[in-house]
Amino acid sequence: MKSWYVHGCRVASQEPEVRFVSYPAPSFGVLAQEILQSDYDAKGSSYIPASYVKYLEGAGARVVPIRINLKEEEYQHIFDSINGLLLPGGDVDIEKSQFTRAARIFYNLALKANDAGDYFPIWGTCQGFQQLSVLTANKNLLTLTDTKAVALPLTFTPVARSSRLFRNFPKDVMQSLSQENITPNFHQWSVSTANFTKNDALRTFYRVLSTNTVGKIQFVSTMEAYRYPFYAVQWHPEKTQYEWKNKAGMVHSTSAVRASFYTASFFVSEAMKSRHSFSSSVEEASALIYNNTAVYKGSDAIFVQNYYFD
Repeated sequence: MKSWYVHGCRVASQEPEVRFVSYPAPSFGVLAQEILQSDYDAKGSSYIPASYVKYLEGAGARVVPIRINLKEEEYQHIFDSINGLLLPGGDVDIEKSQFTRAARIFYNLALKANDAGDYFPIWGTCQGFQQLSVLTANKNLLTLTDTKAVALPLTFTPVARSSRLFRNFPKDVMQSLSQENITPNFHQWSVSTANFTKNDALRTFYRVLSTNTVGKIQFVSTMEAYRYPFYAVQWHPEKTQYEWKNKAGMVHSTSAVRASFYTASFFVSEAMKSRHSFSSSVEEASALIYNNTAVYKGSDAIFVQNYYFD
């Protein structure tokens, strides 16, 4: 008998037609990745930047760290227990890394689950955006862009205002996103709109919600899947609130913080539609990020704090 939480109480049900269950605090998986080459004093072989954990917690969710190098059946069990997945930014090979292997397993599980009416959202940020594009297109379509450290306004497409992601954003937040330099970009690779449009797999799977243009290259900066609760941003909403390295592209204005919160709040609301749950409160407690300690890397580090895993 499957059990889950409704209005804070754990209940059992024989009613499989009840599709969406509201969780008081959904649990998100955040996928770890191989450590950065520049992280010489790393405390493990993989890491999760703490900013992604805080980003989700700030919108009312809990985080389950997902280690790389696990067996496929272990990932299946985690998938059945969590309510959504976040693929973070970073710097790994998005075709051959252990990060990619795990992301592909979860991506395929999410496709199968959603096709069967089992709601499961995925969010990709920066590298996570790029990883989703590779998993969907089954090829690397990235183009070099001069976007290593720059804050930009979003150029919304005509469908953005009616999209699932943006349709409930306040008008002033949408105005700030479109008129102010408040979306931090820290990437050198992008999915150009030309490559996106030419690829049937991407074009039919995702709708483009915003673009940006740097030099002569226009690239996709926000997208959501047509049929699946999959969302991706090439920019970094989590850095606005939780990263402090003093360099170009880092923005901490009130309008930037508000926009960051609304992206996280939206994704948490998507996870509340998921019926997945842990088998017990004990198992849930042992899986949460609270069992790990964030390591302070310094205010001038790429990430202020990291969680490390063996």
